[in-house]
Amino acid sequence: MRKSLYALGLSVVLVIGGLGAMRYWARELTQFTFVPALSFQPAAPLAGDAYADPALWFSQGTGSPQDGARWRPTGAPMQEATVPAAVFFVHPTSHYDRMQWNASLDDATANKTADLFVRGLATPFNAAAELWVPRYRQATLGAFLTERPEGKLALDAAYADVLAAFDHFLAHADPRLPIVLAGHSQGSFHLKRLMQERVAGKPLARRIAAAYVVGWPVSIEHDLPAMGLPACTKADQSGCILSWQSYAEPADTVQMLDAYAHFPGLDGAKRGTPPFLCTNPLTGGESDVATNFSNQGTLVPDAALSGGVLMPGLVPARCSPEGFLLIGPAPQMGPFVLPGNNYHVYDYPLFWSNVRADVARRVNHWHGTRMNKPSPSSTQASAAKVAPTAAQPEKPKSWWHLWS
Repeated sequence: MRKSLYALGLSVVLVIGGLGAMRYWARELTQFTFVPALSFQPAAPLAGDAYADPALWFSQGTGSPQDGARWRPTGAPMQEATVPAAVFFVHPTSHYDRMQWNASLDDATANKTADLFVRGLATPFNAAAELWVPRYRQATLGAFLTERPEGKLALDAAYADVLAAFDHFLAHADPRLPIVLAGHSQGSFHLKRLMQERVAGKPLARRIAAAYVVGWPVSIEHDLPAMGLPACTKADQSGCILSWQSYAEPADTVQMLDAYAHFPGLDGAKRGTPPFLCTNPLTGGESDVATNFSNQGTLVPDAALSGGVLMPGLVPARCSPEGFLLIGPAPQMGPFVLPGNNYHVYDYPLFWSNVRADVARRVNHWHGTRMNKPSPSSTQASAAKVAPTAAQPEKPKSWWHLWS
């Protein structure tokens, strides 16, 4: 087990080394390193019931102690209330092969690396009653680094799997639970589109307690209006979207800003200059500044990547005018920091305990708003008294039935 984790760590280091090379050499080197040279060959669509197979999930519903998504770091609370929600989490890119545009579902290397990411990134959500984390035929890293049409085709293919997994989730998650959407990096890229197609303007929007679209920029002008929910502006709020991208200081964000400017938003237009959405995970708001004393626990991995410990008070957080989340001087988190003091890999671990508390708070707020739905108007009440209808079975008053 430990040897395999070391191997996974080495693969991530090699990828990050390649990303570092991108900072100093030409686009040609970038494309040679990561972008497949072969033409795009579409894979066969999944069978309609493909996600009924437990093998297509890193974690499925109530899960099991063996799920990476159910792992708990040293220092995590041993006894805590179950959060009454169903979480759908889409993992980030773990496929870096330039010999294929999309990972196969049985790609051992991609799956092992994804499992490692799930342990660090999905675990803040594992107090939920249900946690669903699908495997999908993710696009390779190079799909994001090219303007060739094959890159978009690979991303579309990956999204088709995510959508199929989400539809299965909707059909089989407990319908009495509100939904928390979450993702990171490529996962958040797909989550934005999923919200545009499945949440915006749909009845399902009422069931979303929160959406954590982390590690991928959400343009306030070109993305947010199409996603169907507003930005979270305070901690005591549900039915809203959170997003952040973490940088230590001094932060070199030039490359990120350049990529952001040229990548199209959900409205199809290039997003141009910032701002993009920045939520401070230490406060739950947009523009607040929080000291390190507000940080309830950062998940710091051990050298073997086989475990980790929660360290409170390690990093502060504040949103920059452009929309980056700045965390002060660079903390020691391991070897996977990207060039420019980019803590992308650690977007969730930096704030592990605060995110966990944030999920519970927003879900509880959602239930509170459903419990306090307005009563019928006096006109409706009077009409009911004048012309009573046949007796109807009384609906249960439990929170389980309030969203429907």
